[in-house]
Amino acid sequence: MSKSFTAFANFVAGAAGKAQTFILALAVVVIWAVSGPVFKWSDTWQLVINTGTTIVTFLMVFLIQNSQNRDAAAFQAKLDELLRALDEARNSFIGIEHRSAEEIDTLRAALEEETGQVEEETHRAHASVSRLLDRY
Repeated sequence: MSKSFTAFANFVAGAAGKAQTFILALAVVVIWAVSGPVFKWSDTWQLVINTGTTIVTFLMVFLIQNSQNRDAAAFQAKLDELLRALDEARNSFIGIEHRSAEEIDTLRAALEEETGQVEEETHRAHASVSRLLDRY
């Protein structure tokens, strides 16, 4: 079933990104809008487009998430292979995407310190973002 879903998700994701699909969706909306006077702008007329778009959106969320998850996993595997293949790379970085956000932030900060990329301006920018996030 997993292979079938993956094939279906790939097909739908590929089709959804095409200009023809956008034109088809636009045509449906135009036909719906033009048919408004025929149906006297009824609640049922409005319910048709609302229901249709809700169903399509709901289903597309899962298909797009599936595609993004596979893309991210493939990207991570490629990066892990690069780390493994480079003699000077630290293999301890392989699989860090499974660590918590706090651990990754700590590691990133240590790397910035190590490479000398931490400057006063960077600290100010991080502090500004932190203050903004604290408001919410």
